[in-house]
Amino acid sequence: MLKAVLLDISGVLTEDGEALPGAVEAVARLASSGLRLRFLTNTSRKTSAAVCEELKRLGFDVAPEQVFTAPGAIRRHLERHRLRPYLLIHENLEPEFADLPGDAPNAVVLGDAEQRLDYAHLDEAFRLLLEGAPLIAVGTNRYFRENGTLHLDAGPFVRALEVAAGSEARILGKPSGDFFRAVLEEAGVEPGEALMVGDDVECDVLAAMEVGLEACLVRSGKYRQGDEARAPEARCEASLAALVEALLDAP
Repeated sequence: MLKAVLLDISGVLTEDGEALPGAVEAVARLASSGLRLRFLTNTSRKTSAAVCEELKRLGFDVAPEQVFTAPGAIRRHLERHRLRPYLLIHENLEPEFADLPGDAPNAVVLGDAEQRLDYAHLDEAFRLLLEGAPLIAVGTNRYFRENGTLHLDAGPFVRALEVAAGSEARILGKPSGDFFRAVLEEAGVEPGEALMVGDDVECDVLAAMEVGLEACLVRSGKYRQGDEARAPEARCEASLAALVEALLDAP
């Protein structure tokens, strides 16, 4: 029995800072049906608080505790293991980690740092990894969609550092199974009782199915024609609105 729906944000609910057609109403219908909703994102350009506030501004009824971000998961990991991070992150994300110790860093945190992903910063991260610091990353997403075009995400830079330093990154956002399991635990549901909805066939759909969730690929956001063939067991709908109509209006 379906008890919870996990919603990727960018590409499912929003695009370029605006709500996708029918998304606000679809989320409201899901909430009124009694399903538990959680909002997931790998974005590393906004704090968890900023993500929540943006969703509210766009008309979504969401509470801070329903929002799960990859940077938020990284922060909890750093605190739990008392790590001092070298932060290779976007400047907008700095408040998420502002009160953590950063002297003599013994861990590398890598996100979508945009212009900071230059040689000097990557070389410093490389040096720390050679000294034994763990590499902690938001995800392995290869690209994201913005203003109608695709752009490089953090994933290729994660792989570059892994190859150069001979280390393996700890991924704490999607597609990490630990990320999905943490969300499920907080929501109080089992994997078979939850549906993941995403526009990324790798990091949303296939990753969720590996943990035991049902999944739906929506043909919006970063979806590209033919992606559904890579996840034939997953549901595929034109949009979140179409999915909700199918779920709630089915006889």
